[in-house]
Amino acid sequence: MTDKTIERILRVDQAGEYGAIRIYAGQLAVMGNRAPHAGEVQHMAEQEAAHLARFNALLAERRVRPTALQPFWHVAGFALGAATALIGPEAAMACTAAVEEEIDRHYTQQLDELGESEPELAATIAQFRDDERAHRDTALAAGAERAPAYPLLAGAIRLGCRAAIRLAERI
Repeated sequence: MTDKTIERILRVDQAGEYGAIRIYAGQLAVMGNRAPHAGEVQHMAEQEAAHLARFNALLAERRVRPTALQPFWHVAGFALGAATALIGPEAAMACTAAVEEEIDRHYTQQLDELGESEPELAATIAQFRDDERAHRDTALAAGAERAPAYPLLAGAIRLGCRAAIRLAERI
């Protein structure tokens, strides 16, 4: 496993966790704490904050620079969360389900790539992947698939996530 590969993995994962907390911040700003599923969103946001703290520590330990796109993720993540929450609680959950589906796929690919070369990092990613899967399942149970134009909305969000992943790996 090359240092460049580890740098890429850490950079993109830190960026993704940062984007996730911004999405949840946007959702909570619109929904408040009394809206349907606000408690679930708050819980997921707290888990994402813990993930972000761990990746921030790993970046510092390994002297990896974060993505230069973080100011963009700050605004774009919040806007995505707020926009989906404005559509309604099911659309907010559709956003979560779509994002977490892509993150599950992404973390699984990283685990395959890491193999046995970085057991501590792999264990962290596997744990976080399990949390992301639970977030997806929570969102689906909360009615994500009942969101207006769910297939279109989820597809667009997943496409955006794939693009964000590719950009954050490199920039």
